[in-house]
Amino acid sequence: MKRRIFRQFNALALRAGVAALIAAGLGGCALGPNFKSPAAPASAGDSYTPTPLPQQTASAPGVGGAAQQFAFGQEIPAQWWSLFRSPALDQLIRSALEQNPNMAAAEAVLRQAQENYNAQAGNLVYPSVNAQLGGGRQKVSAATAGAGAGVYNVYNASVNVAYTPDVFGGTRRTLEGAQAAVDYQRFQVEATYLTLSANVVTTAIQEASLRAQLQATREVLDALTKQQNVIEKQFEFGAIPRTTVLSQRNQVAQINATIAPLEKALAAARHQLSVLAGKLPGEAGMPEFTLESLTLPQQLPVSLPSALVRQRPDIRASEEALHQASANIGVATAAQYPQFSLTGSYGSSATTFGKLFDSQTTAWSLLAGVAQPVFNGGALSAQRRAAEAAYDAASAQYRATVLTAFQNVADTLRALEADAAALKSQAEAEALAKETLDLSEQQYKLGGISYLVLLDAQRSYQQTHISLVQAQATRYADTAALFQALGGGWWNRADGMPAATAVSAAAQYGKDGKNQ
Repeated sequence: MKRRIFRQFNALALRAGVAALIAAGLGGCALGPNFKSPAAPASAGDSYTPTPLPQQTASAPGVGGAAQQFAFGQEIPAQWWSLFRSPALDQLIRSALEQNPNMAAAEAVLRQAQENYNAQAGNLVYPSVNAQLGGGRQKVSAATAGAGAGVYNVYNASVNVAYTPDVFGGTRRTLEGAQAAVDYQRFQVEATYLTLSANVVTTAIQEASLRAQLQATREVLDALTKQQNVIEKQFEFGAIPRTTVLSQRNQVAQINATIAPLEKALAAARHQLSVLAGKLPGEAGMPEFTLESLTLPQQLPVSLPSALVRQRPDIRASEEALHQASANIGVATAAQYPQFSLTGSYGSSATTFGKLFDSQTTAWSLLAGVAQPVFNGGALSAQRRAAEAAYDAASAQYRATVLTAFQNVADTLRALEADAAALKSQAEAEALAKETLDLSEQQYKLGGISYLVLLDAQRSYQQTHISLVQAQATRYADTAALFQALGGGWWNRADGMPAATAVSAAAQYGKDGKNQ
């Protein structure tokens, strides 16, 4: 008995499969525009800036003073931060990629988008097949059934199949838009990956800069304090007026007042690094960064302008948003055409379970239908025009994203050139200020200059020394900004792995200690 029932169900499944193949054969072309990726701006040429960049930047003595060469057309390493040659920085970025909640959230949203696509594909592409099997016992009233009144057992078994052929491509365009939404989120993950790694690098540089500024300020304060002790003794012997003592005390107090804000900023940078790494600010084990622990990359790979639109995650995400908008035009267009449907059912109803699927108790149906919009107050036409307007808006947003990306690269390239020149000038100014201070201190001890002249020399050196540290940190930070502006090299990962699976590769890269 059971075997016969299963054979009947299998026969129905075969019929459903044949119906699905017939429906698939009815599929025609997909209405609406076929999306093509926008080409790179024709006017981009081979340069990001109106005037050519020099082959290399200026150089200066000391930390971060090496000349940098612009290597146009050279590939960017996937783990670009390794060019700073800091094992502590490599380890911190790996920790951030593994534990940062923003990274985890972006990857989860990508999985959600992929499963939403799978759900849509399952609902739209394949026939809907539902099986029902039931049994019951009922009594029929004599008033309605006459002599046939009594108690009956009723058993039902049926399979229902429904399918909507994609004749005009509405389903294909819907899934095309859904896939674009998945790809959009995939590039959002890459953007999060790039932003996170860049933020770790720039925050580490900020910490190193603040640490150097704090050390420089304390050195100046120490020198001024020693000078104050000398002046206090001179005042005790009546060699100098009280105004000189008060001026020195004021200078020491002013320098001392700058230490607390620097300590506050340094603590905030440390806290920010902990959070970026997915840790609480109070957790131990965070590395400390100094400018001396970082190496300024001397070879700067610069992608060609024609390649930038395929490398920046934000541009690629904007392109996928444009792709989705294009697919929505096809969906709105297909809605204006006839909609076909196929439905079928096969089942049996009997008073005993053993008679299910007997030739006398079975029933089946196969129906085909078509629905053509006739009048809807212009709603379908308005929906198509709205989809076209949405595409125009997405196109404008894409162009704006491209323009901003090229501006980012151009600004950063010019900034690196200016940073090198500024550091060179600042290093010269600091050297001169230090020489002047040393000479002024000797002359003051010999009575050759007044205290006000010495005070000016001290103030000048303090300002130029801190400015030098800031100029050094700016070169490091703008170097990191260039890698971020160019897209970060995500396309050069081993085996083309997405950001969600690249952490292990980054760890192996850190162990090898080699550039890609």
